[in-house]
Amino acid sequence: MTTQQLFLGIDCGTQGTKAIILDAASGQVLGQGAAAHTMISGANGRREQDTQQWLEAFALATRQALLAANVDGQSILGIGVSGQQHGLVLLDDQGEVLRPAKLWCDTETSAENDRLLTHLGGEKGSLERLGVVIAPGYTVSKLLWTKEQHPVVFSRIARILLPHDYLNFWLTGRACSEYGDASGTGYFNVRTRQWDLQLLRDIDASGRLQAALPELIDAHQAVGAILPAIAAHLGINPNAQVSSGGGDNMMGAIGTGNIQPGAITMSLGSSGTVYAYSDAPKVSPDASVATFCSSSGGWLPLICTMNLTNATGAIRELFDLDLQQFNDLVAQAPIGADGVSMLPFLNGERVPALPHATGSLHGLTLDNLTQANLCRAAVEGTTFGLRYGLDLLRHNGLQSRSICLIGGGSKSAVWRQIVADIMNTPVICTEQSEAAALGAAIQAAWCKSWSNGHEDSLAELCQRCVKLDSSSETLPIAANVAAFQQAYERYQQHVATL
Repeated sequence: MTTQQLFLGIDCGTQGTKAIILDAASGQVLGQGAAAHTMISGANGRREQDTQQWLEAFALATRQALLAANVDGQSILGIGVSGQQHGLVLLDDQGEVLRPAKLWCDTETSAENDRLLTHLGGEKGSLERLGVVIAPGYTVSKLLWTKEQHPVVFSRIARILLPHDYLNFWLTGRACSEYGDASGTGYFNVRTRQWDLQLLRDIDASGRLQAALPELIDAHQAVGAILPAIAAHLGINPNAQVSSGGGDNMMGAIGTGNIQPGAITMSLGSSGTVYAYSDAPKVSPDASVATFCSSSGGWLPLICTMNLTNATGAIRELFDLDLQQFNDLVAQAPIGADGVSMLPFLNGERVPALPHATGSLHGLTLDNLTQANLCRAAVEGTTFGLRYGLDLLRHNGLQSRSICLIGGGSKSAVWRQIVADIMNTPVICTEQSEAAALGAAIQAAWCKSWSNGHEDSLAELCQRCVKLDSSSETLPIAANVAAFQQAYERYQQHVATL
């Protein structure tokens, strides 16, 4: 009987915080917990969250997971934190949060982003300088916005942190960032893996922003030990080590074993993401592909669509359907939804690059206006956005032998078939649908192993802890692939008119 090696993985997302307890020795997930967050929304595209909610959800989800796993928190060896990317958390010199965190899905700073993009020399200039094209959701425009809209808050900034950096700071008292999550700030160079200090000086010549930056650490490095008071509050071993952590996409990559070339992970969450692994920063000339650093030592070329289960969920709520009823209706309607097309850009859109777009329905007639067709059109429309993104990754030379599906949407068998057919690629899910929380726990085990003189490589840990669910494997059906190709071309024509 091998001794258990217990790690806590946390994923702080837009809708809530998930916690899992992983035994890295056996590769088994022993228990899980979850707690919800609420959003502060404004008609101007404001999307913010009260960071105190994250701390409360962290504690609640952790206690649930420990209880479900039936383990003693004193035996937890390490903690890994995954967080929603791009969010801005500002602290004063006492370590207190200055205002609600502005999130990745906030578009209130679009005007500031446009000005910064012009300052960088447009998309081409941004790509050359940073290796990414800054988008409205990125952190950098939030800083300029804060300076102009909240000068008093701005004058008190002592630390600039991303959501997962802030949770690590709360856990350890140390402010640092790792390359993966830092890649999504817009003031970080993904090729050289360094902050772009000049860009921050251009925003504010006083040097305040530069002084507020966290130090950068490698993915395999620990942030430090948990603070005794926080350990007591969470019921966790006070010697537990907090790993570097990372953004939710970077942790999702680890949690799906996407740490070497050839793998593709597709996440069907509130937003949709598709990402692959690369050993080198091969920056795509296409502005929509973000060549972020991974949290496993490489790079993670990624596309993100702003609308996925938020769009299908809106249709579901409109018709007051539960998930089962919704899936049944989607399955009833034919491929192409009898000619009904939905451009599901309810949140604006990043891929295709249409930040100011709104959602629309096309091709409606008296005959095809049914609940089933509208439900199906929402699923197809969101999935076509992911196909558009996958094609961009393929044009950049990335191979996709199979797609690992994660996120809430992946639990739907009808949606899995639609993905396999639209992408013309086999898809499979992992047993553990909370891939980001799992990835965070695996990374914590890797950091612990690294500090113990490399007992386990990351690849060995992924092999042991990431389990594929063979019952979910879904192969494309040739006749469907052809039918979807036609529907996809129709979608592209509608997009072109925008």
